[in-house]
Amino acid sequence: MQRTTLFAAAVAAALTLAACEPAGTTAAPAKTVTVTPTPSKAVTTTPKAAAPPTKTRVAKPSRIRVPAVVGHNHQKAQNEMQAHGLFMLAETDATGQGRMLLWDRNWVVVRQTPPAGTIVKPGTTITLYSKKIGE
Repeated sequence: MQRTTLFAAAVAAALTLAACEPAGTTAAPAKTVTVTPTPSKAVTTTPKAAAPPTKTRVAKPSRIRVPAVVGHNHQKAQNEMQAHGLFMLAETDATGQGRMLLWDRNWVVVRQTPPAGTIVKPGTTITLYSKKIGE
């Protein structure tokens, strides 16, 4: 019902506008106008010399103190080592059974080499000896 009313209103408006035009007149076709820019004087500006970019380098530590992670769960211990810049990490089952540490959060570090407080070079391998929690 509402569509019919809107349609009827649109038709009535169109007829009203058509009735307003004088008889025998037609709208003039649209004209196309092309504008060509006129050449102007070339203005040359010399940009100001930008200051050379400054390079900020973060110095890599030449020596790193090994953090103490004995007693921490294995995952947290790995995160702490990496936060100190030690990324060469080895993990070993401290019980001697040769198990792989698949779920790091179920293991606790019982020993580490080199020991906590030792000063090492970046790239030094840190071995974490862990056992399953509750063993």
